[in-house]
Amino acid sequence: MEARGSKTTVHYVEHGTGLPALILHGAGVDHRESEACFEPAFSGIRGVRRIYPDLPGTGRTPAPEDLRSAEDVVVVLLEFADQVSDGEPWLLVAHSAGAHFARAIAARHPERTAGLALVCPLLPDIRDVPEHRVIDGSGDLGDDEFRGYFVVQTPQMLERYERFVVPGMALADEGAMERIAEQWELAPGEGPPFAGPTLVVAGRLDSTVGYAAALDLADRYPRATAAVLDDAGHALPHERPELLRALIHDWVDRVLR
Repeated sequence: MEARGSKTTVHYVEHGTGLPALILHGAGVDHRESEACFEPAFSGIRGVRRIYPDLPGTGRTPAPEDLRSAEDVVVVLLEFADQVSDGEPWLLVAHSAGAHFARAIAARHPERTAGLALVCPLLPDIRDVPEHRVIDGSGDLGDDEFRGYFVVQTPQMLERYERFVVPGMALADEGAMERIAEQWELAPGEGPPFAGPTLVVAGRLDSTVGYAAALDLADRYPRATAAVLDDAGHALPHERPELLRALIHDWVDRVLR
């Protein structure tokens, strides 16, 4: 499916009916990774329409030359959200770099945002990032990206990586991502922090963004549940799916109440 905006046309897939949930993937992949991770997390939840866009410069969503900053990406996502939400409030779910954009959307439009879920969020003030280490597996499977991304390096996890992560990596527009990264800062939202039901999930072994800065969000968002999961790195949605599902279910219950 496609949604045409002022800056680009966003490719997306969706599942289910009901309250729209905009689910944003991380950098350098496409909707297939977030779809593979969050469809199981939403399994058994009725009344939520899960919408998975390819961010600009990834998958089948182009990033024209005049799309040059994170602010431009937020413009694209806000137009997209307006088009696909049919006037309803939306849920925001995001992994890694997607959380950078989700937080901005929630800050600028809290009245439209019913809930915010951030998994392994990329934040401006990351710190205390641990060394990468493997907790399951020999450490010699797959390519360098796999070995540096997953802390669970079993044949089953390699199959997930090759099926859901690698295809999106092959389509990523490296030039566009570098261009956007050069202007990565986003203006802070005016007014108080988003006050709706919030979920923050981090991996204790996340050697990409760590977990310390994510825990700070528990104080920033007044209705936040924050969890640091052991035996999980930046690929937490792949590595701890059962616990992520329980946390997502609790968060959606809080939203619907």
